[in-house]
Amino acid sequence: MSRTRPQVREDLSVREGYHSPQIDVDVRLNTNEAPEPPPDAYRDALAAEMSRIEWHRYPERSAMELREALGALHGVGPEQVFAANGSNEVLQTLLLTYAGPGRRVATFEPTFAMYAHIARITGADSIEGERAADFSLDPAEVERVLSLDPAVTFLCSPNNPTAMLEDPALVDHVIEHAPGVVCVDEAYAQFADRTALDSLDEDRPLVVSRTFSKTWSMAGARLGYLVGPSWLVANLWEVVLPYHLDSVTQAGGRLALRFADEMDERVARLVSERERVVAGLAELPVTQWPSSANFVLFRPDARTGDDVWQALVDRSVLVRNCASWPRLTDCLRVTIGLPDENDRFLAALEEVLT
Repeated sequence: MSRTRPQVREDLSVREGYHSPQIDVDVRLNTNEAPEPPPDAYRDALAAEMSRIEWHRYPERSAMELREALGALHGVGPEQVFAANGSNEVLQTLLLTYAGPGRRVATFEPTFAMYAHIARITGADSIEGERAADFSLDPAEVERVLSLDPAVTFLCSPNNPTAMLEDPALVDHVIEHAPGVVCVDEAYAQFADRTALDSLDEDRPLVVSRTFSKTWSMAGARLGYLVGPSWLVANLWEVVLPYHLDSVTQAGGRLALRFADEMDERVARLVSERERVVAGLAELPVTQWPSSANFVLFRPDARTGDDVWQALVDRSVLVRNCASWPRLTDCLRVTIGLPDENDRFLAALEEVLT
C-alpha cells in the first residue's frame, strides 16, 4: 500500500541549500580552507588526548575547558563564550534564540549566504539591504534597514564573498543603533587589522563570531564560537541541544590554542601570498576588489564567469563560481593556497584570458 509522502514546509520547498562543488582537481581553491595543516606537534597532542577520552561517557556538556581557553585568548571569562559545531551552528542557535517566526533578520547583500539561509530555515523573515556599487556599506541603506526593526543584524567583516573590511564608522553606527542583536562575523579577522571585539560590552547586545576552520587549519573539526555579553550567552546555552559538542572537537579546539604562534606564522604567509596573487591579477584583464581575507573576488573583463570557471576546471584548478549569485554576475572567488597552487592558478588564468 503506497502512502502520500510528507511534504517539506511550504516556505522551504522552493529553496536551495548552500553548496560548494566538490570536484577532483589538482588545485582546489574554492572553499576558503587553510592550505596548510596544523603542526605535527598539535596532531601528536590531540592523539594523546584522544587516547584518554572516556568514549562511553557523554562529552562535557558546557565545554567549560574550551570556553575558558577561548576566554583567556580574548580577555573575557568563559561565561561570555558560546561554542558549537562550526559557525553555522553558532549562528543557527543565535537565530533560534532571538529571531524565528514573526521576527526579521537583516543582511547587506552580497554577503555570506548562510545568514539568509539559516534565517529562513528557522522561520524568520529576511531583510536584504543593498550595498553600494563598490560593495561597501551604504549609510542611507543602513538607516533604511535598521528602521525595519530587525531582531538580528549581521555584518561580515571581512565580508564574504567580497573580502572587504566594513567601514569601522558604519560598524560602530550599526552596533549603537540596531534595535536588536548585532552579530559581527569575523571568520577571517586574523587576516585583517580590525576587530569588533573591542566594542563588546555587558550592556550591549553585540556578539562577535569566529571559526577554527580558517586560520586554525581545522575545517575538518567543525568548531566555531562567539563572544558576547554573559546574559546573551546564557540564553544560547538554554536553546542549544544538550551534548551538542563532542569530546574530540572540544579537545581539538582547546589544544589548538596552545599553538597560536604557529597560527600567526601561517597567517603571515597567507597574507604575503594574498598580496602576490593580487599583484598577479592586476596584470590580467580582470576587475578585482580589495581583500583583507584569505581570498580574492574578481571578474573577468571580456569573458563570462561561467566560461572562465569551466576553463580553469579543465586545467585542474577549482575556484568558487559566484556568477549566479545576486549582484555578482560573472564574479569568481579564489582562495589563497600554497605558493605552487597560486602559481598554477595565475598561470591557468593567464592562459584562459590572454
